[in-house]
Amino acid sequence: MRIFFTGGSGKAGRYAIDHLVAQGHRVTNADLMPLGRDGVPDLRVDLTDAGQVVNALSSYADFDELEPGTGVPTYDAVVHFAAVARILICPDNETYRVNVLSTYNVLDAAVRLGIPKVIFASSETTYGICFADGEMRPEYVPIDEDHPTVPEDSYAMSKVVNEATARSFQARSGIDVYGLRINNVIEPHEYAEQFPAYVTDPALRRRNIFAYIDARDLGHMVECCLRTDGLGYEVFNVSNDDTSVGITSEEVYDRFYAGVERRADLDGHTTFYANDKAKRLVGFAPQHTWRDIVGAT
Repeated sequence: MRIFFTGGSGKAGRYAIDHLVAQGHRVTNADLMPLGRDGVPDLRVDLTDAGQVVNALSSYADFDELEPGTGVPTYDAVVHFAAVARILICPDNETYRVNVLSTYNVLDAAVRLGIPKVIFASSETTYGICFADGEMRPEYVPIDEDHPTVPEDSYAMSKVVNEATARSFQARSGIDVYGLRINNVIEPHEYAEQFPAYVTDPALRRRNIFAYIDARDLGHMVECCLRTDGLGYEVFNVSNDDTSVGITSEEVYDRFYAGVERRADLDGHTTFYANDKAKRLVGFAPQHTWRDIVGAT
């Protein structure tokens, strides 16, 4: 597939692009910062500028595409990961503006140009827990995609708005638009650096719903979405199968969620961030766990 990937120079994007290239896809990285990966053209695009987005999506990706003399090829899919990555990077209203406007522009351009699939990064923060002022507990556990999304911060607000925007564009166009509610992305080297502290103090993971997603498994999830057609509009939680702490899930529940409604068994170290829908609809099968690197006790 010929894929237009926004935000590929970021933490999650780098691994997703590596995975897609390894699967044989041709990927263009659209970002304000270059990725610098051999075989992946870098295109500097301000996604808040609608004209730049339309032009970028309707242009050659690299010099070799000039050779056939058959005009500009069409992208098969857009993967939209570009965003201000969290609160407290820039003023709240700028975070909201950039994230909402860029997503609108990408979806609008993709629909106008007849691109049949858009996969976009939503977030765990949509559930309102991650950046809450004080402690906010979920309405029930494990959290699935039906859980209410009523956040109070600008970043998570932008992601909820982007989901509504995506649903609307899908309804009008009929293309496939899949949103990924990505949990806390962890690179392989971060297990040894960070997770011993999480074993010692599980409370450090409360705002991430005690979950995580290995960056390599996130790349796999993107591939699963690319090869699954016909779902229309869907959102998916994206997480690994286990929690990010050493104590059992029953112990997590007793310590942090006592009194919260339980809607599934909490055997062993099962995640509180349910990924069953992704497994069922697109074949997501995460392969990695921090427990292979760091002792859990």
